[in-house]
Amino acid sequence: MQRIRLRYTKRGRLRFTSHRDFQRAFERALRRAEVPMAYSAGFTPHPKVSYANAAPTGTGSEAEYLEIALTAHRDPARLRELLDESLPDGLDITDAVEARTPGLADRLTASVWELRLEGVEPEGAEKAVAAFLAAETVEVQRRTKNGMRTFDARGAVAGLQAGCPQPDRPGDGPCAILRLVVRHVTPAVRPDDVLSGLRAVADLAPPVPAAVTRLAQGLFDEESGTVTDPLAPDREAVPAASPTAAGTASATAPEGPAA
Repeated sequence: MQRIRLRYTKRGRLRFTSHRDFQRAFERALRRAEVPMAYSAGFTPHPKVSYANAAPTGTGSEAEYLEIALTAHRDPARLRELLDESLPDGLDITDAVEARTPGLADRLTASVWELRLEGVEPEGAEKAVAAFLAAETVEVQRRTKNGMRTFDARGAVAGLQAGCPQPDRPGDGPCAILRLVVRHVTPAVRPDDVLSGLRAVADLAPPVPAAVTRLAQGLFDEESGTVTDPLAPDREAVPAASPTAAGTASATAPEGPAA
């Protein structure tokens, strides 16, 4: 059985697809691309696909991950092309590697988010960010299936900066860009929780909903404050020789001189 790890995106209007919608679209893409999927056992077999830490509905993402199990070997680069062609624009497969190390989900410990706040002056956003970072705790509330829950949004935030839009992304009015690095903790702290915290400590309230995009997710490096590529260990791992290849190599190895 071969395992392939994929990185995919949710862009444009497709950011509003739910995780269940993406699952259906991806399984259709697997059938169109004629991927030799491994299936679970039991009365209702389903393709062996493992999804890792999907972004909330309504947020864009450049860094979503999943893993699939195959019954026959396939070239990851070619498989990426076939699946990308079988998915709608906006759901794009951007990377594929063979899984050579364990624990992909364990390497997704933090995310980098971009929050675009239309109608907010960058100077006001900078003051709100400074007030948020200066607070020891910032309690926010979120409605869950068990009712309202209060938790600290500050402890999970490893980095928060405010700035202006890039020159290639101008707007008609004032706009502030927040870059957020948040650790994956329990309960999960989402970008909208941080926005609630900014409203609580500095009365920062964008006139329109923020456009939120996940830029990266992976292991958080405490020294540099960066989030590393979770697929890098698989690229760097040396592929293990198969027993057949090892046996062939032994059989064809030249014999030493006779004693």
